[in-house]
Amino acid sequence: MRILITGGTGYIGSHVAIDILNNQHDLCIIDNLSNSKINTIKKIKSITNKLPEFYKCSINDKKSLNMIFSQFKPEVVMHFAGLKSVNESMIFPMKYYENNVLGTINLLNIMERNNCNNIIFSSSATVYGLPNYSPCDEAHIISPINPYGKSKYFIEEIIKDWVVSGNRKSIILRYFNPVGAHKSGLIGELPNGTPNNLFPFITGVISESYEYLSVYGDDYKTRDGTGVRDYIHVADIAEAHVKSLNLLNEEMKSEIINLGTGKGFSVLEIINQFETLIKRKLPYKFKPKRSGDAPELIANNQKAKQLLNWEIKNNLEEICKDTLRWLYYYRGIK
Repeated sequence: MRILITGGTGYIGSHVAIDILNNQHDLCIIDNLSNSKINTIKKIKSITNKLPEFYKCSINDKKSLNMIFSQFKPEVVMHFAGLKSVNESMIFPMKYYENNVLGTINLLNIMERNNCNNIIFSSSATVYGLPNYSPCDEAHIISPINPYGKSKYFIEEIIKDWVVSGNRKSIILRYFNPVGAHKSGLIGELPNGTPNNLFPFITGVISESYEYLSVYGDDYKTRDGTGVRDYIHVADIAEAHVKSLNLLNEEMKSEIINLGTGKGFSVLEIINQFETLIKRKLPYKFKPKRSGDAPELIANNQKAKQLLNWEIKNNLEEICKDTLRWLYYYRGIK
């Protein structure tokens, strides 16, 4: 199968690219490298022994995008490209709507022009907002509370309309908290600037880039007072994308599927797991709760298990071990 990945040198896109190549598909990657590096392509080749086609291109560049589609002729698009900082989206909302929403509209128009009728979209559990119940299933009310989550929801709705208007298919995958790194240690999360997520902050403290970890809230109604989240290994997310290709071959038009483990861990439990592995304490300080942070957000993943024939393969210990392997490689720590 001929597959085009947008945002394919990014954190999740690069892991999916590896699995796509290892499953003998033809692959083309486009990325504007705004939050990734070109040497990721070399690392993908080092891991798979295959070199994908690569174009430095923004999904807002219609002319270049159309040229790439007309030459590569993809059968499926896996769409990861987009800005992804919740905090930044609240400061620059128009930037997120222009890049994420308008960029996707451009992509869908180019797909239509080039008779590419299948899309797998990288969405997010942020579309659920502050959940009314947990674990959270796909039928939960949609109520995003920040421009990043809203941009994901708007794109979901646009894709649904695009599917209905023609002989097309879509799979929308709502990620909970992607973490971890490739088993090789060569590829992991490399955010530009100050991290927005827990794991990069923890690795920053381990590597002494930060003096201490800020833990926001210690009086949630959870088992230790800190926020609980569903942390899923990026390798398990990548496998779900490959399995989604089989679903496109079935008699379906559009599916929305949660990707999570179905288990939640608190901030302190994550810290404790890292401390066990590195055999030392990590300094942290409690800070006031952040507006919009839910006490708990866990996936109901039964639909993914059923439709994709997919199971979680990496537990929390494996997630943290792989994160450390990537950190030691990237920082040159022995």
